[in-house]
Amino acid sequence: MRIVRTAAVIAAASLALPAAAALAPGVKAPDFTTQGALAGKVFRVNLAQQLRKGPVVLYFFPAAFTSGCNAEAKAFAEAVPQFRAAGAQVIGMSADAVPQLQKFSTEHCAGKFPVASASPALLRQYDVLLDRPGMTRPMSDRTSYVIARDGRVAFVHSDMSPVDHVRQTLAAVKGLKAR
Repeated sequence: MRIVRTAAVIAAASLALPAAAALAPGVKAPDFTTQGALAGKVFRVNLAQQLRKGPVVLYFFPAAFTSGCNAEAKAFAEAVPQFRAAGAQVIGMSADAVPQLQKFSTEHCAGKFPVASASPALLRQYDVLLDRPGMTRPMSDRTSYVIARDGRVAFVHSDMSPVDHVRQTLAAVKGLKAR
């Protein structure tokens, strides 16, 4: 009985730990092309094309219309003017299907930044594939990357709590301008 309880405590504690992103600062971010939505309109998202405009905050979130992801999207939407002033743009990424993201882009992103659908292969490339017992579909963990204009990862914040992603990525983007 004690072993079962100990295993349950260890399992519960591991769910509370921050996720570990393998893409370290300085590595080249994998390029991708996928479908996304902005203010409910579907369009093609290509990282290399977006980087021509400046740094990109690429934030992965587990699932649209969940409390943490709703709060995080709202926080990013409210901070978009600050990101733009710092020369960066925000792109949200999830394993959700495009029709779900169309609705999410309007309701929780307030039409201020695109959200795009990430395939399981892309989630693995960015090392954000959430792998937990009992999961019935691919999901990402909550990891935010700041990708510099040269395509290299400049900053990573990986934590299942949505609380500090906006603050930390904005500080990292502002740090890019100071270089």
